[in-house]
Amino acid sequence: MNQPLDAPDGIEEGKRLVRVGGTSGLSLAERLAERFHRLTWRTPIHGMRLNGRHPLKLIAVPDDPVLGDATRGYALLDGFVRYRGAEREIDKLWFTQAGLTGPIAEYLHGFAWLRDLSTVATRQQGAPVAEFLMARWLDAHAETVDALAWRPDLWGRRILFWTSHAPLILSSTDLVYRSKVLNAMARGARHLDRGADKAPAGAPRIAAWCGVVAAGLLIPGGEPRLAFGEAGLTRALGTGLFDDGGSVSRSPGQLLDSIMLLAMLRESYAAVGKTLPEDIAATLQRMVSALLGVMHPDRALSSWQGAGPEQPEQIAAIIEASGVRTRPLRQPRNWGYQRLAGGGAVLVVDAAPPPIAQVVDGGCASTLAFEFSDGPERIVVNCGGARAAIEQLPMRLADGLRTTAAHSTLVVGDSNSTAIHADGTLGRGVGQVELSRQESEAASRIEASHDGYVRRWGFVHRRQLLLTGDGRELRGEDALLPQGRKRRTGTTPFALRFHLGEEVEAVLSPEGSAAVLRMTSGALWQFRCRGGALVIEDSLWIDPDGRPVETQQLVVTGEAPAGGGHVSWALKRAL
Repeated sequence: MNQPLDAPDGIEEGKRLVRVGGTSGLSLAERLAERFHRLTWRTPIHGMRLNGRHPLKLIAVPDDPVLGDATRGYALLDGFVRYRGAEREIDKLWFTQAGLTGPIAEYLHGFAWLRDLSTVATRQQGAPVAEFLMARWLDAHAETVDALAWRPDLWGRRILFWTSHAPLILSSTDLVYRSKVLNAMARGARHLDRGADKAPAGAPRIAAWCGVVAAGLLIPGGEPRLAFGEAGLTRALGTGLFDDGGSVSRSPGQLLDSIMLLAMLRESYAAVGKTLPEDIAATLQRMVSALLGVMHPDRALSSWQGAGPEQPEQIAAIIEASGVRTRPLRQPRNWGYQRLAGGGAVLVVDAAPPPIAQVVDGGCASTLAFEFSDGPERIVVNCGGARAAIEQLPMRLADGLRTTAAHSTLVVGDSNSTAIHADGTLGRGVGQVELSRQESEAASRIEASHDGYVRRWGFVHRRQLLLTGDGRELRGEDALLPQGRKRRTGTTPFALRFHLGEEVEAVLSPEGSAAVLRMTSGALWQFRCRGGALVIEDSLWIDPDGRPVETQQLVVTGEAPAGGGHVSWALKRAL
C-alpha cells in the first residue's frame, strides 16, 4: 500500500484544536455499570453462554510476523519470566498468586511471551516451557472467570498469540490437555462476542475485536462470527483512532501496539487465503503514517503521553509486518504532533490538547513541548516513559514524568498546564490550542498557543518555532500573554525547560546567557537566550529499555509582570 508523496496533510491555516469529552474519568454511574458487567461474568447464565461445540483443531496456523525479544526468550528457557525489570521463577509461578500485577501480569496473561520464546527456541526446546505455563493458566482460569485474566483486551491478544504459536502449545500427545486448550479458546471467543465492546475505547477495544475476528477466521464454524467481528473492529477503529490515523490516547506506544495487532490479524487472513478488508487496510495505512510522523531519524519514537522511544528494531519489524509503505504524517489534525524537517534535523511538536480522561491511563501535561534531533542524535527530548518504565522506577518518579516540568516547554508557577488528579486522570487545563504553520524552502515555522494557564495565572502561552531549511538552526520564542479575568498585581515566576538527549554534554558560557552542547559525534550546537537567566540542571530520560538515564537540562528562569513577558532563544549548529 502506497500513499502518494504529494498527498496533502490535514492541517488548515489558523486551525483551532479543542479538547472535547470531559476532564474527569468515568462517572460513578459508568463505574458501577462496568463493575456490574464484570460481576455478570461469574453468573451461571454467563457460564452457560460460554458453553458450545468443542473445536477439534484450528483451520490454519498463521505466522507471527514480528520477532520477539531474544533476551526475554532465553530467560524463559533458563526458567524465568522477565519483563520490564520484573522477574518470576517459572517453577514457582501460579497465575492466582498474590503480587502478580502490573505489566508483567499482562505480559503473562496475554501470552506475548510465546513470541519471545519462539524467537530463540525450536518447537522441541520451547514446547515444554510453553505447555507448562499453559497448563498452569488453564488450571487457574479456563473454567474460572477472573477480572484480569478474562479482560476482553487480554482475551483478544491471547487468541492472536495462541493461534500464531499453536505448535508450541499444542504439540503434546495428551489429548485431554489439547482439548482443554482448544475449548478454552472457544470459550474465550464466546466471551468476547458479548464483551469486546465493553473494553475501554482505543487500543484495548481494538485488541478485543482483533481476537473476535481471528477466532472467526481460525476456529471451525466461524463464518457468522467473522462478519460480526469485522463490523465490531471497524467500530473500534472508528472510536479508538482519529481520522488522521493517530490514537485517541495520543500515545505513540499505544498506536504502535495497535499496528502490531492489525499486522498479526493480517497474517490470520493470509493463513486462510483471505486479505484484510479494504476499510481496515486503509485505516492501517493512516496509522503507520501517523506513527512515522513521531519518529526521529534514529528510527525510534519521540516520548509522548507515557510512551518511551521503544527499540528501533522492534518498531521496524512491526512497520514491515504491517505491509504499509508511506511517508510520515507532517501536519495531522487531532493526532496533533506537528513534524518539521530540514537537512538531517527533525522537530516534533505537541500542538494539540491532551487526551480526554476516559481514553488515557497515565496521560501527560505536555502541550507545546517539543523534541529535536540532528540525524541519529537527539538534542532536546522529553523525560517520557511513565508507562514504559521498568518496575523498579519509584511511583513518585513515574508520576513526575507526567508533569509539564518533565517536558521541554514553558512551566508557569511550577504548575502543570493541565491538572493531573490523584487518581491519575487528567483534569482541567488546556482546553484549546490555536495553531498556524508556514513553510518555504528557506524555513518552516509553527506558531501555537494554549490556554492551560489562563484560569490560574491569567496568561496564554504562545510558542513560535522556526527551523531553517538546512536544519542547522532552530529559533524559538515563548511568550506569556495576559488573558481572562485573572489579573495579578505582582510578577509570576516561570521556567523554560530543554531536557537534553542521553549523551549530550552541556557547558555554560562565562556570561551565563549561552551554552555549548557537545554531541558524541563531535558536533557542537550553541544555545543562546534572552529574557531570562540560564542554568544547567540534572534531568533524566527513560531509554528504549524503560530504564532511567541521568541527563542534563537547560533551564531559563524569569518572572513575568502582569502585562506578560517573553523569552527568545536559538539553537545553532556550530560544528
